[in-house]
Amino acid sequence: MSVPLNTHPDAHRAPSHRERPPVIWSIAGQDSAGGAGLSADQRAADALGVHLCPIVSALTAQHSRGVEDVFPVPAAQLEGQLQALAGDLPPRAIKTGLLGSVAAIEAVARWVDHWRAQTPAGSDPHRQLALIVDPVLGASAGGTPFSDEAIVAAYRTLLLPRATVITPNRAEARRLLGEPATHDGPAAALPALARALRTLGARSVVITGGDAPMRSDGRTSAHCLDWLDSPHAQGWLTAPRVPTPHTHGTGCTFASGVAAAWALGHVEADAIVLARMLTHHALARSHAAGQGAGPVMAHADFAAGAQAGGAPLPWLGLGEALPWQLTLGDADAPVPAPLFQPFAPPPDGLYGIVPDSVQLGHALQAGLRCVQLRHKNHIGLQAHLDRSVALCQAQSAQLFINDHWRAALQTLAHRFETESSGPNAAVGLHLGQEDLLALDASDRHTLLDARQRLMLGLSSHSLWELARAAGCGASLIACGPVQPTTTKDMPWVPQGTDNLSWWVRHSPAPVVAIGGLLTPDDVQGVGRCHPAAACVVRGLGQDLPDMQAQVPRLQQAWRAARRAEPVSLAHLPHPCLPTHPAPTPVHAPIHRTIPELAVRPSTLAMHTLSLPEASGLPADTPRAGLPASPA
Repeated sequence: MSVPLNTHPDAHRAPSHRERPPVIWSIAGQDSAGGAGLSADQRAADALGVHLCPIVSALTAQHSRGVEDVFPVPAAQLEGQLQALAGDLPPRAIKTGLLGSVAAIEAVARWVDHWRAQTPAGSDPHRQLALIVDPVLGASAGGTPFSDEAIVAAYRTLLLPRATVITPNRAEARRLLGEPATHDGPAAALPALARALRTLGARSVVITGGDAPMRSDGRTSAHCLDWLDSPHAQGWLTAPRVPTPHTHGTGCTFASGVAAAWALGHVEADAIVLARMLTHHALARSHAAGQGAGPVMAHADFAAGAQAGGAPLPWLGLGEALPWQLTLGDADAPVPAPLFQPFAPPPDGLYGIVPDSVQLGHALQAGLRCVQLRHKNHIGLQAHLDRSVALCQAQSAQLFINDHWRAALQTLAHRFETESSGPNAAVGLHLGQEDLLALDASDRHTLLDARQRLMLGLSSHSLWELARAAGCGASLIACGPVQPTTTKDMPWVPQGTDNLSWWVRHSPAPVVAIGGLLTPDDVQGVGRCHPAAACVVRGLGQDLPDMQAQVPRLQQAWRAARRAEPVSLAHLPHPCLPTHPAPTPVHAPIHRTIPELAVRPSTLAMHTLSLPEASGLPADTPRAGLPASPA
């Protein structure tokens, strides 16, 4: 039975006045110039539609040309701010910026452990509360230093073991690891730096590349290269560099974007993709505000799509290699997409998926002109490949071959050599993300060598997989599962029409909708999102009479969708993986004056670090010198 295709109930748009957005805390410095720190954090939170509580950990005397002085907030005043918020505005994520003192770092560690101690058994402490660490150890504009070795050591021992995501630039990453703080050195060294930071306890690391040094020719790369290392994805996350001198607040914007997207339910890799887009758009909207670097300006329009003035989707590479569009060109002149032969969307909007050449022949007889052979068994494979290719060539139909890409390439190579007609651009391969990641260097070379003769389709289920498929220069990208499906056991949340429309708006390649499309109503529903095609598997029927009856109905549904009103566009995609955040506990308001906090901090339960196992920490994690049991 088909499930009605609707927008996902948890789709995240900019919250209205009737909705309660998730809360994040930013514990950071106040920039008197209004460019970085809490000012940038607030703009980023507003752009993503979350409520930010700005908690001042340090005051700065600065302007657009540098920082003249830093005034760390006294520990009692910082604690007073945190205590005041705890009973009314508990956070889903805490983002840190300039902390300014070891005492502030200790306070962050205590509060992270406090919230995570309430994690239900068997649940993820990071989902109970995320900690996003922007290790602000110095100002990019120069001036007064922000940190000494004691502060760096406190970051290393107290925050890294608790960090959900840490977002250093190259110099900050090296300093946290006890190396000289420099942006110099080859980009190839960054993956090892990220692994070392994860060894110290950070769950995910992004080493940002905006401050990368100039090349030997005196120019900066036209593409900004960030190294991503997370439980779900690793690789170079790249986007065109924005040509602007006004970059004040870039790191703050990025880290706050990660925290906000996490609070909306996205896992680290997807949150980082959204934050990368937010930061790109903020740089594009930056402006002068003094004699030095002006502020970057985050805005909700970042997610409008590149054609509507929003940010472009970044590319994600495979392994430690750059995305294929950069490896075949370079960072200044990437090869235009698609790298492979282009996909021509079928006029009837249908992309049929069949298990063998017999049903493929039936589908063609029923009128389909875009089909995929998904033959799982190796037995009889060659005969099905040969017959499918011959049938599609006879009907001038587009054929994609799934799973057995090596055998398919061998079959097609033989035909290319023996037929005088030359390459047939209507034949393509389709790979899932697991197949793509399993390719070794030789496999990748083989595929890329065939790109002038073949289309390449790639599956995607998440934002980071969409970014990876885009970086490969795919001919088409499949978005799924659009609806719940029983043909595969998958962990993904159904995309619904809201995510599908977001894919269509942001993908550089044509998007096909797949997963759970069984009826004409299903096809009409996805057709209103304007994908290039709708993939139908079981909905085609089992034999020729079934297909001859069903295919015209599906074609009619597609035509009706194209005449209907398009679905309303979602501001942001909903999370692609299920998350199960624990209910936010309700706390009684805590009424303590700041002087009382200053006199009696050690008597407050909030000041006590929880047991490490309750926080998901190793047993030897330092406790900031405070007692291990409640006071």
